[in-house]
Amino acid sequence: MKIFLKKYLFRYMIAVFAFHFFMPLHTGAQELNCNVQVISQQIQGTNRSIFETLQESVYEFMNNRNWTRHVYSYNERIECNVLINLSEPISSDEFRGSIQVQARRPVFNSTYNSVLLNIRDDNVRFRYVENEPLEFNETVHRSNLTSLLAYYTYIIMGFDYDSYSLYGGTEYFEKAQKIVDNAQNATEPGWKPYEGSSYRNRYWLVHNLLDDKYRPVREFNYRYHRHGLDMMSEQTGQGRANIAEAFRLLREVYREQPDPYMYLLQIVLDAKTDEIVNIFRAVESPPDERRRVHEILTEIDPSNTGKYDTMLNPETL
Repeated sequence: MKIFLKKYLFRYMIAVFAFHFFMPLHTGAQELNCNVQVISQQIQGTNRSIFETLQESVYEFMNNRNWTRHVYSYNERIECNVLINLSEPISSDEFRGSIQVQARRPVFNSTYNSVLLNIRDDNVRFRYVENEPLEFNETVHRSNLTSLLAYYTYIIMGFDYDSYSLYGGTEYFEKAQKIVDNAQNATEPGWKPYEGSSYRNRYWLVHNLLDDKYRPVREFNYRYHRHGLDMMSEQTGQGRANIAEAFRLLREVYREQPDPYMYLLQIVLDAKTDEIVNIFRAVESPPDERRRVHEILTEIDPSNTGKYDTMLNPETL
């Protein structure tokens, strides 16, 4: 009996050692919980299965890779959507279209998810061979499709990390910048400074994100979420007041005009306009607070003045 127990314990210890020794470093879930949709109705006369396979391949690429050195639990994954809308074929395996990228962030102690990023890129062109694996290398531009997906993944990661710690997303914006640098000789559009209208392309987005003149916009992202939304479940008034104060950072950038187009500023406002209006249209928001916020927002985002005007009349329902 004693001999049997010794043999059992020995085998158990070997099994435990083997499990821990060979267990992979990343034991948690991947970072993204990304919904992917490929729309191809505008393309006629092509085998439809290629678009179904493309959607599956993009889904696996986004969700089954480790994009950081950190371990995420299943519930910590970043919620995001990628919509690829193909408008025309260039050849049997090359397509032109657009990509819509949206990311959301949970608000502390609530079931509410706040939109971090909602951006549309119309300069999309890539080759895709059905059932060919999607490969990506950070040091070289091999595939415009994977470079495009990796670029927006790092933009998502950067916005998310910035919302939890001040300038916490810099590492991921630098990775996106590296993808842009690698693509400077690419034939596909969107990677070079002179491509696209009004400095609105992938090059200028990451350029702005890493430009010191735009650091107040990134600080706004942090203060709006950590000192604003995340406080509102317990200290609603203080959280809302912190958000109102954070708008001064956006006005600072707007008045300094780092460039005539300020793509980054508009992207941030596009993602937040409706949410901002709902926060300050609430009857609990003091009239002077609403007026101060309204004054700043109509100055820096005049195209949405009609929406901001509704904040001056609080909801009574």
